[in-house]
Amino acid sequence: MALRSLLARLEQDPAGARLVSGGGRAFVSAAIRPYAIAAVLDAEPDRPGLVVAGDDREAQELADDLAAWLAPRSVHFYPSRGVAYESHLAPPPHLVGLRVAALDALLDPGEGEPPVVVASAVALSEKLPDPALRPRSFTLRRGELIDLDEVARALVEAGYRRVEEVEERGQFAIRGGILDLFPATGDNAVRVDCFDIEIESIREFSIFTQRSLREVEEVRVAPAAELSAEYREEAEIATLIDADDRPDVAELLPVERFVAPLDLLGPAATVIVAAEEEIAPALADHWQDVCASIHDEDAHHLYVAPDEVSAAIAGRAAASLSSLASGQEIELHAQAADFASRSMAAAEPELEALVRGGYRTVVGFGHRGEGERAAYNLARMSPRWLGEDEPPAEPGEGSLAFVEAGLRNGFVAGGARLAVIPEHRLLRRRPARQRAASRRGRLAAFGELAPGDYVVHEDHGIARLAGFETKTVGGVTRDYLELEYAGSDRVFLPVEQLARIGRYVGAGDGEPTLSKLGGRSWETLKARARKAAQELAGELLNLYAERRRHAGHSFPADSAWQLDFEGRFPYRETADQSEAIDAVKEDMEAPRPMDRLICGDVGYGKTEVALRAAFKAADDGRQVLVLAPTTILAQQHFGTFSERLADFPFTVDVVSRLRSPAEQKASVQAFNEGRTDILIGTHRLLGRDLRPKELGLLVVDEEQRFGVRQKELLRQLKLKVDVISMSATPIPRTLQMSLAGVRDISVIETPPEGRRPVRTFVGEYDEELVRAALEREKERGGQAFFLHNRVETIDETAERLRGLCPELTFAVAHGRLDDGELEERMMAFLRGDVDVLVATSIIESGIDIPQANTLIVERADLFGLSQLYQIRGRVGRSRERAYAYLLYPSAAALSEEATRRLSALSDYTELGAGFKVAMRDLEIRGAGNLLGDEQSGHVAALGFELYLAMIDEAVREAGPAGAEEPREPVRVDVDVDVYIPADYVPYEQAKIDIHRRIAAAAEVADLGLLREELEDRFGPPPEPLTNLLALQEARIRFGQAGVGNVGLRGGRLTATPVDLDDQAAARLGAELPQARYEPGRSTLTLDVGEDPESRFVRVRELAGVLASVAGEQGDDGA
Repeated sequence: MALRSLLARLEQDPAGARLVSGGGRAFVSAAIRPYAIAAVLDAEPDRPGLVVAGDDREAQELADDLAAWLAPRSVHFYPSRGVAYESHLAPPPHLVGLRVAALDALLDPGEGEPPVVVASAVALSEKLPDPALRPRSFTLRRGELIDLDEVARALVEAGYRRVEEVEERGQFAIRGGILDLFPATGDNAVRVDCFDIEIESIREFSIFTQRSLREVEEVRVAPAAELSAEYREEAEIATLIDADDRPDVAELLPVERFVAPLDLLGPAATVIVAAEEEIAPALADHWQDVCASIHDEDAHHLYVAPDEVSAAIAGRAAASLSSLASGQEIELHAQAADFASRSMAAAEPELEALVRGGYRTVVGFGHRGEGERAAYNLARMSPRWLGEDEPPAEPGEGSLAFVEAGLRNGFVAGGARLAVIPEHRLLRRRPARQRAASRRGRLAAFGELAPGDYVVHEDHGIARLAGFETKTVGGVTRDYLELEYAGSDRVFLPVEQLARIGRYVGAGDGEPTLSKLGGRSWETLKARARKAAQELAGELLNLYAERRRHAGHSFPADSAWQLDFEGRFPYRETADQSEAIDAVKEDMEAPRPMDRLICGDVGYGKTEVALRAAFKAADDGRQVLVLAPTTILAQQHFGTFSERLADFPFTVDVVSRLRSPAEQKASVQAFNEGRTDILIGTHRLLGRDLRPKELGLLVVDEEQRFGVRQKELLRQLKLKVDVISMSATPIPRTLQMSLAGVRDISVIETPPEGRRPVRTFVGEYDEELVRAALEREKERGGQAFFLHNRVETIDETAERLRGLCPELTFAVAHGRLDDGELEERMMAFLRGDVDVLVATSIIESGIDIPQANTLIVERADLFGLSQLYQIRGRVGRSRERAYAYLLYPSAAALSEEATRRLSALSDYTELGAGFKVAMRDLEIRGAGNLLGDEQSGHVAALGFELYLAMIDEAVREAGPAGAEEPREPVRVDVDVDVYIPADYVPYEQAKIDIHRRIAAAAEVADLGLLREELEDRFGPPPEPLTNLLALQEARIRFGQAGVGNVGLRGGRLTATPVDLDDQAAARLGAELPQARYEPGRSTLTLDVGEDPESRFVRVRELAGVLASVAGEQGDDGA
């Protein structure tokens, strides 16, 4: 509400007053556009509003801004369907939810202020089923009597999908008397807990932790589909029919009852066009896509033609805004608020100047606490919170106020004498983007394990997980994992030993060889790998120690030139990028040589980090050497460095195969003589007579792709100068921890601002679709990849495409070309000489080709899910919308597994989805690239997790004395039932996950939290599961006491080793008089009787007493 009080101020600007009172066509600076639109809407608060944007991304961002300006008035984003009607696919549930919520708000606004809906022109051109054809909504209330089976049927009818664990909108799961549900229009999932047939409680819960957040009285279940089940089923069946025989989409849908969104808008609504010049191109672009895929008649059944949409919008628009100044009736100017100060104290002069200039100056903070800290630093200016005890200002007098609001951008409007500045636009840093937490913070490799997957047992080797069994042996019931080894040998692994296995992740896509039980080969492989891990650890530590012995150059703090250079960066740094830049500068200003690895995907801003470091070095009179593994990358870096440094007196040169030998020699000589500040080249530079006059910084891109000889030469260089290594490979967290203290690592995981998710289409191969996609990309000035993964037929495929699109130019790239030829073809594509690159899956992962924004994969069904995700990442690296077409020959020929893979990939289109989808692939690439090719054999033989554990152990052993040794799992043999009953957790994968988490718990508090979570998700744990939790608690306590093994024979319990001093032994005797401690044998025995339940109670009692006594003994020793 506080921000809304500023909207009336726009009328102090005569142009603003005209816009608010009369509307019309207006030029409005982009910076002030959300504010101006909000002011126009606020002038008529009793009328609903529709704001039309150019595309969905702009509509979403504008909706977010308007929600802040108009609060508490409701603002809804109405997205386009996300999938074309002609694909026969239903839009994803989260989009359906947004669309339903927006339409329902317009059709039935209820009490209070009427809503505002923000939509793209394309979304308004897509007809939709009459809302009467939608599945019905219903409400679940606490205390209501329900039949869960009936609710499940109603959910399926409404378009919801039943799953084992709810993770996204449009899903539900039932476990006993608990219903988990993520409503299509909800912000959070809900857990409905029933006692018999009565709803006992309804709680919102986090899909990431699966833990409850808060109780609610009721939940409204809106449909997750726009059509009732009968129509959906016909369309789904059609996807299984060959394309040639498939009925037209208009025959399957009740198109006679489809309506245009604008027809549902009441006559009283205020319509505002946000960017007039973007409407026609967006509609034309979309219509071209539509007409390339379906007949004109069908197109008019399902879509509104561009001229009709434009006319309807223009006829209803109360105000039409534009960023083109010519010919507009009103001109409303403002500057973007972008001060980029380094601290709040440094920002004070900027704020003071605004206040002295008579500006009402408002700084927005995401959280009030941040504003309170800023108020302390700016106390001299007496800032107040907007709308709270503010003294009235004299006319023309400026003031400073704070507001708690999440704004993306700010502005300085001279006419209204108003400056609104989000904190991240005031300060140089950008606040960390809130990332979705990884599921339960535990996406360890094992977390996604399922029957059929490969696992590694530390002692027995590689096996296939055949299944999960609950077995009774000797009168005791336990859960076991069934592991299948070579020769059909099987091992039933009790859950207590789960810590000894991990998921197998190898160094390639092929299936591993199962180990043979009882043979020596597994031990031999482990011994070889352990030796290699020790050598690697020794090499890393030696290099680290050697570098610490050399004194490095301490660079000075940033100069005025440096700040000027950084201020010209045309983009806002991401949080990760800012952290990496600050870390690099801190390293460079320290007296020891820097050795920092910058990891991040292509286009995420690693080069800008290197550029700022290079400028810092050159500004201090030191030279910079930049090395890349390929000519293409070297040329890309040369272009970037030259462009960014053009206005500064530093010389940049490049040495590559594209230069003549004489030119290369002259470049090296100039660098040796100090006449060149920054030299860029491939690793071939290392073999030349390179003798820099005063080298200060070495930047190495994709070092893992260099040869052994080049790496040795690099090692010599690294000892004396600051080094930045860059890698486009995501590095697994586990490996980062293994190398902690050995190498400094910065990870850039946040996508750049403005990066848009790739729009993904999954369907049968259709030459008309291929032709339309390739020609469309050409028409918008871009390039395309066509992936055909068979070298034998790739040239034939390229010829077929040439015949299909004779106006386009094609090049072929595959791994059997010699390096020079492959490089030349890639360079031609990079230069834009080629429209389409027909390639195998070797598509270069290190090259940034932002103009390539269409990808067609011919046989997508033959790729793994993670591999498809990685391939799709080749496009979508600019602000242009990117398209990926994942095609297969015939739906009828698809296996069930391939269908699931392709379906999943079309769901995961948002940026950052790759962590879940491609975790295995990222780990494989991380292992191969960071550890180097020479280690990949050991990764393949042992699996990624086990080899990492060996490296971790080797680094610890070779490192400084006193490093904490990892504890071996404590073995406790008791004869009580420990399992998870099938009627408590019915799904195998969930059971495996729970067992894994219990086995991995290192603290008693962890088990307490896990027990709370289980009760929250599944209800009170039954006795066998309670026993399992208690057993793990005993293990933890025995481990705290240093005990490694607890055995039971007859009625006697024996614990070893137990090492107590006299005082601790006396305490033990006082608390457990029956216990007998033998110091000479480090053994403790205790008679526990024959009854299993009472024996288990005594085991837990002993564990608690020993942990307490041993803890006091440690405290006394300290």
